[in-house]
Amino acid sequence: MKFLPIGSGSCGNCYYLESCGTAIIIDLGIGIRSFKQHIRDYGLSMEKIKAVVVTHDHTDHIKGVGPFAIARHTPVYASERVHQGIDRNRMMSKKIPLEQKVVTTLDTPFDVGPFRITPFAVMHDSNDCNGYFIEITQPEPPEDLFDLAKACAPSEDEEPITFCIITDCGTFTDNLIPYIQRARYLVIEANYDEKMLRSGPYPERLKRRIMNGYGHLDNAICARMLGQHLTPRTKRIWLCHISEENNHPEIAESTVKSAIEATELPEKPEVSVLRRKCPTGMFILK
Repeated sequence: MKFLPIGSGSCGNCYYLESCGTAIIIDLGIGIRSFKQHIRDYGLSMEKIKAVVVTHDHTDHIKGVGPFAIARHTPVYASERVHQGIDRNRMMSKKIPLEQKVVTTLDTPFDVGPFRITPFAVMHDSNDCNGYFIEITQPEPPEDLFDLAKACAPSEDEEPITFCIITDCGTFTDNLIPYIQRARYLVIEANYDEKMLRSGPYPERLKRRIMNGYGHLDNAICARMLGQHLTPRTKRIWLCHISEENNHPEIAESTVKSAIEATELPEKPEVSVLRRKCPTGMFILK
């Protein structure tokens, strides 16, 4: 599976996933021109994109969703409350056409090509917010098309690729645990460092909003929860939605790595930070 994190932060969030010739986008909070340019730069095809999946209705996650749905006639998957929030968002000059709206249900999977996608609840001060757990239900074709044994008889012991994204998460809730424990690849928010936020330039009202349990997730809570609940199944973790004013990539990464290193996991997952305003690079997930 191909994974391209295009943007991760308050300036715009967008994640591209592709498997077996089908692609989906999780959030599209950047301009359409920029999005198209990134797709071209990485040699990807707009024609493969069969769905937009939306976490919540804040502008940095939905800016380009309406224009994309209109231009490409692409279905947009989100909860009923997220769709309602998008319709009310004054920053969205182009709304999602009714015929492109698909309503999702919590903890109920839906399929888009090889992607089996399960939405789950995330605490945030939007109209609604969902994380997504994704399983790849079809094996990728072998690179060597003449390797018929590999193409026709995949190993029964091979588990499907699993991918989980949790962003804009005000607090860690128990319902997140089973999805984290099943994920081979995990994107999770580590938005702020508490000391930096408390001593930083934000007004007190905004600081309270970020820390009130419905805002964003701080490095220490993210680290502690991962240290407690990760399983050997997880191979790689990306930290997302890093605050530009109240965090540093190095602080977020070292905080989470320290918690994971302290666990008894036989192999520690790789931890890295996603870039805020541009693609981090293409990852091939196996």
